[in-house]
Amino acid sequence: MNDQSIGKHYLEDALRTFRDYKKLAERAFEQIDDEHFFRTIDDESNSIAVNMKHMAGNMLSRWTDFLASDGEKPERDRDMEFVMLPETTKADLVAYWDKGWQSVFDAVEPLRPDDLLRTVTIRGQAHTVVQAINRQLTHYAYHVGQIVYLAKHFRASEWQTLSVPKNRSKEFNKYLDDKMKKSRAAS
Repeated sequence: MNDQSIGKHYLEDALRTFRDYKKLAERAFEQIDDEHFFRTIDDESNSIAVNMKHMAGNMLSRWTDFLASDGEKPERDRDMEFVMLPETTKADLVAYWDKGWQSVFDAVEPLRPDDLLRTVTIRGQAHTVVQAINRQLTHYAYHVGQIVYLAKHFRASEWQTLSVPKNRSKEFNKYLDDKMKKSRAAS
């Protein structure tokens, strides 16, 4: 495959999307104090901290030895990912989160287009590398959405938007249009 292959584009886009989700969640939970970081909205909900712990546990299991071993590692204790021990700090969870994301990047960055149709297993089920990446992208998007929702809920009127502010779409579109016009004029 040449450098312009769909496979190369897919891998670049997958990495960019993983990085964007990581940054989105971080921009959300950085707005939260420690109390809200560990807080749930009801007994059946997960806190931001639990979502992060679960995601990191999933990442370490899925992406460690990605091409050679089942993505559900025997040492993973998924149920404990949803239990917050009293001594756990926000710094502990951020470090664990970073470790989980590093395992994603360490596994995906070396992949080449020829790897995309290779078979990997997750919980004994065969997946192509494309399917495995897509499975994790959607899983992480789901939980990042929960993190953003909770952070926004707890910050309420003090929330710093992570996207186009409410009722400001026209202004934002004009900004993008002006930016594009300037870019064209400069070239």
